[in-house]
Amino acid sequence: MPKSKPKRQPPKSGSHNAPATRTRQENEGEGNRTAARNYDRAVAETVKSGRVPEKAREAVRALDGPEGDELRRAEAQAKRGKPASEHSHFSK
Repeated sequence: MPKSKPKRQPPKSGSHNAPATRTRQENEGEGNRTAARNYDRAVAETVKSGRVPEKAREAVRALDGPEGDELRRAEAQAKRGKPASEHSHFSK
């Protein structure tokens, strides 16, 4: 007679052995409306903060500085549709 498998008990609340819960993202069709809303919200908050001129000056300094070439390469790769993980800055 084969041995029966013991019943698996659900992990206790707060247990360190509990499996990570996965959140399933719903397919939003063409484009990601949630990401677009989050981006739009972040842009609006940045504009409202009044720090856009300061951030623009920081960007100009970065482009004119030692990291300028790397930033331009990353921009060109992004325009070609390369994921961020393929940018030289992120693969170091």
